[in-house]
Amino acid sequence: MGQITGITQKTENRFVNLYELETIKKTGKPGRYFVSSRAKNADELKIRTRDDHPDGVMIYMLYGEKKDRIVLVRQYRFAIDDYIYELPAGLCEKGESYRDSAVREAKEETGLTMTPIEVPVGFEKPYYMTVGMTDECVAFVYGFGEGEITDKYLESGEEIEVILADREEARRILREEKAAMTCAMSLMHFIHDEEPFAFLRETL
Repeated sequence: MGQITGITQKTENRFVNLYELETIKKTGKPGRYFVSSRAKNADELKIRTRDDHPDGVMIYMLYGEKKDRIVLVRQYRFAIDDYIYELPAGLCEKGESYRDSAVREAKEETGLTMTPIEVPVGFEKPYYMTVGMTDECVAFVYGFGEGEITDKYLESGEEIEVILADREEARRILREEKAAMTCAMSLMHFIHDEEPFAFLRETL
């Protein structure tokens, strides 16, 4: 197994930082590796803490009397200089449970009031995102939304359009649009299951 022999913080940013790792590969040769992280300093990296706490949440929220529409956001992202379909999401605040984070972020991004549901732990526990590049860990939270869509809670720099997609629109998005992987996988579940959240009944 490889080893990490040193960590150097390369940036100091509020939201994400770059760290350079000095490594020894399994062959015994030295190397370097770069990791982006939400950690404010090297001591907070998961390399050091070994704590899989979620940095943020992804929100799988259904809407409507029949719960037959999934709540998405179409958001401009500088990384691709384009709009992309995503699930509502956001960062967890210190000391905040990830369900509370989901309720807060759902309100901020969409204006909707989210009611989380209880699900088996394997569906909701934190998982790693693009682990080849980052130690960011995210929890899925599932629930139902109600109320009216509004942008009055958005930060001034956010460019977000809220989409209430039925199954036909979900299929179109998968065929024709840019979508984040987590969004695409959720749309696949949404299309397949006529009963809302049927897959969450699976015993893990």
